[in-house]
Order: sequence, then C-alpha cells, then structure tokens
Amino acid sequence: MIRVVIADDSAFMRKVISDLFTKTPDFQVVGIARNGKEAVELVAKEKPDLLTLDINMPVMDGLQALQVIMKDCPVPVLMFSSLTKKDADETIRALELGAVDFLCKAGGSISKIDSIEDDIIEKCRSVASVGVRKTKNIQNIFQKKQEAPNLKRINIFERKGYGNQSSQISKPTGLSTSHGYTSMLAKHENPLMKQKPATSFYSSSAGGNSTKLVALGTSTGGPRALQQVIPRLPANMPCGMVVVQHMPPGFTKSLAERLNSLSHVTVKEAEQGDLILPGHVYIAPGGYHLTVRGNAAKREISLNQDPPLASHRPAVDIMFDSVVKYGSEVVSVILTGMGCDGAAGMKKIKKAGGYVIAEAEETCVVYGMPKSVVEAGIADEVLPIGQIADAIIKRVRN
Repeated sequence: MIRVVIADDSAFMRKVISDLFTKTPDFQVVGIARNGKEAVELVAKEKPDLLTLDINMPVMDGLQALQVIMKDCPVPVLMFSSLTKKDADETIRALELGAVDFLCKAGGSISKIDSIEDDIIEKCRSVASVGVRKTKNIQNIFQKKQEAPNLKRINIFERKGYGNQSSQISKPTGLSTSHGYTSMLAKHENPLMKQKPATSFYSSSAGGNSTKLVALGTSTGGPRALQQVIPRLPANMPCGMVVVQHMPPGFTKSLAERLNSLSHVTVKEAEQGDLILPGHVYIAPGGYHLTVRGNAAKREISLNQDPPLASHRPAVDIMFDSVVKYGSEVVSVILTGMGCDGAAGMKKIKKAGGYVIAEAEETCVVYGMPKSVVEAGIADEVLPIGQIADAIIKRVRN
C-alpha cells in the first residue's frame, strides 16, 4: 500500500486527486493539506510514501515546503501543479531541492485531469519507489566556485550576453517559443567578438584533444545530478558535450539556463545546426531527438521529431547511436534514471572503442539506466556523482 499526502490550494484539485487515489487499490490517502505549512506538518506526522505537492500555495509555497521537508523529514515528492507547466524555472528549482519528478496537468487545466489519470498513477508508483535522503544545500558548492572566478578561464563576452557563432543559428521549425523564456545567449553584438572569435578562448591553453566528444544521458534525478557535473567542468574544456535529459517540451530550456548560470562552460538548449564547440554543453530540447553529424573537424547538432523510442523523445540511445561513428573519440556518460535507455547505445560505443562512465548506485536517485550499463559489463568506470566531472576532464585531455 502506497500512503499518500496531497498538498494543493485548490479544493477542486484536492478532491480530484484524492478520488483518483481512492479508486486505485494500492494507494491510500493519509492526509490532505491546503498549504505548504500543513504539508510540512502532515509529512512529519504521517511519514507517507509519497507527497504530491503544488507549487503555488498560500502561507508557505510548495518550494519553501519542499526545502523544509527534504531537510528534516525527506519523502519522495512529485510536483503536481498547473504552475509547473507555465513556469519551468520553478520546476527545475523543485528538482534541484530534492523533488523526484514532476507532472504537468494536461493543457494546464484542472478540468482535463481525467485525461492523464493513467500517467499520474504510473508516475506516482515510480516516484514512491524511490529512496530519498536528507538534502544538503548544494548551492554552497556553486557559491564557492563563483567567489573564485580567477581559478577558471571564463569567456567574459559570452557571460555578458554577447552573441557567438551558435547564437546565430535559427531554431527548428515547430520548436515552441511560447513559454517566454529569454535565451541566455542574447542577440546583442559585441564588436570585440569580430576581432577575437569565441573559439580562440580554447586554443593552446585548453590542453587535450579537441576532437573528443562527450555524450551524456540521464532521466529521473538528472537535473540535480547534472548540477553536480556540469558546473564542475572548466571553461577551457577542450571539447563539447551533448546531453539528453528525459523532459517534455518547455522544460529543457529552463534547465539549460539554470545550468548556464551556475557553470563556467556555456550551456544552452540545442538548436538545429549548432556547431559543437569546445567548452560548450548542448541539451536536447524536449520533444526532439538529438543526433550529431559531421566529421571531427566540424560536428553539428541535428534535431528531429521521429517517433519516440520506448516512450522517450529525446532518447539517449538515439543520441548515442549517432556518435558511435566517432569511435575512440567518444566519452559516454550515463547518470541516474529509470529504465534502460542508453544501454544499447553504450554497447555500440564501447565496441567502437569509446569510453563508458556510469554513475554509482550510491548516488543515483534511481539506479536503473546506470545499472543496465554496469550489469552489461561495459562500464570503464563506475563513479559517485561527485567524481564524474573529473573523470570526464581526465579522459578528454588524454
């Protein structure tokens, strides 16, 4: 039996969600909260197997409640709110604070909840099965990095919002811009960049082989795991990185912007035709598969909306399959996530001479995707999340 606490400021939503769980035999509603303060109190009292948590609530909002809960009495949390769809920034912050996953109400309308009942129940079962632990304030890690910028080579022009080669590439047709998020790569032109292109920042001092390519895949728990990897990469990383994080459309842009604000490398949501530059990380947009094309001298991003692979678009295996042709130049990484997406592609990468790094069980939110790779016997290194960035840099500089 999965014991659930529901937290939502809407009386209608509380009833709809409660009725949904009540008619599902393996769920039991043990508490209903109207605001974040009540949610904190009920979680401490009932110690449920699952908390469904709205973001926009009175007295104490969902993010404030989540921070207290994950610090004092951690339970698996599924963010569940119409605000989640409208404000992806809040969703990314919730995942950073320890929420396991999130679910958008269909069309942002509570009247359409019946259309996604099966999705809600399936996701709730998955989230409830996840083991959680008390969180530490990982913001402290990034604060220390930002206090000592002289330790890294930082592209000042890009950090000031001036355009570069990748910012001039247009979006693929159909990629939504309706969410209103401003690109971290502003379109203002800096005359100095004409004299000194962005790529010159990664020349002789970068060290290592710039023909390398890092390909990383992750799912549940990934946004938080990525914050333990990407901000630890140096600005002069001698190659680029492509990332697939299982997420719906609209949220990957916010994730990229959040990571970019924390990192020395440049992080952006991938766009059709983006050149893969050293010191850059490209995150596949939700709803699009990401592949890599071109030769070692000039690789670029290609996006498509081919059918989902095992319900995923973007899919890790599709990205991995596209980089197999680069053989020993590939450093592939698999992080926390449910299922086995990425394992098949990593087998091909390994056979072609590429390098395989898997996150260790001890730090995974869900030991599914890395487990498939480890059990297949193809991992060159199995490391806790805090050691993966160093392993990547060491390998690409070989």
